[in-house]
Amino acid sequence: VTNGGKTTLAEKLKKMLPNCDTISQDDFFKPESEVETDERGFKLYDVLDALYMDEMVKSIHNWMKNPASSVVVTEAQNACDNLKITEDVYILIVEGFLLYNYEPLNELFNRRYFLTLPYEECKRRRSTRVYEPADTPGYFDGHVWPMYLEYKNELEETASM
Repeated sequence: VTNGGKTTLAEKLKKMLPNCDTISQDDFFKPESEVETDERGFKLYDVLDALYMDEMVKSIHNWMKNPASSVVVTEAQNACDNLKITEDVYILIVEGFLLYNYEPLNELFNRRYFLTLPYEECKRRRSTRVYEPADTPGYFDGHVWPMYLEYKNELEETASM
């Protein structure tokens, strides 16, 4: 779900866990000029076609080939006395809003977590964010929330979480 705390959680875990790195789906959006527009004039950002998904998969594969090269140990990690640092265990947290609807990604994950929010809270949080390009009036109700529900239903029908 949009504005559900995925990035915040991933970044906090990255700071706490030894040998941890993150990849965010938001870093793989196509430029605005390549994103389709529907009949209402809404840019269709909440669909897989708005993302360079093959590039995301390549980034994960590159990390998997040499995870130690991208991990930086932070002071916060060293301060977590209750976490046993294991030098040969590396963690990659992949976060995004359409991860489980893209089969090549599902083949790579050991664990999957799906965060959700009630409509009212999601809309409230979305209204406090600034996007480039900016959300047009009616965009959340006309595109963002319906697409979230569509993909969520698809997951419930096809994916084993």
